[in-house]
Amino acid sequence: MIVGIGVDVVDIERFKRQLERTPGLRERLFVPAERELNDRSLAARFAAKEAAAKVLGAPAGMNWQDCWIGLSAEGPTIQVKDTVKAVADAKGIKQWHLSMSHDGGIATAMVVAER
Repeated sequence: MIVGIGVDVVDIERFKRQLERTPGLRERLFVPAERELNDRSLAARFAAKEAAAKVLGAPAGMNWQDCWIGLSAEGPTIQVKDTVKAVADAKGIKQWHLSMSHDGGIATAMVVAER
């Protein structure tokens, strides 16, 4: 059963400028394994985290370090712990599905959460 669907889009150049202007933003938004990726990939991962937050109802107190994008043989995966996992568990979420893309200066992500 689907618990929720979240979609987000990010303007890659705008996101890049924000990372350049705001010291520490990269460290606040991304786990160490994500931080060295190129701007397009970071923008897509940020869109994925935003889409996951939308699935969860954008809970107050969500720590961006508690949600990250992993890779498996099947493709990208949503990984959660602590603050994000607690909300996901309360909603009965057992499985996440993620699709990400970037083209024409836009990064997009769609997340589906299931029980």
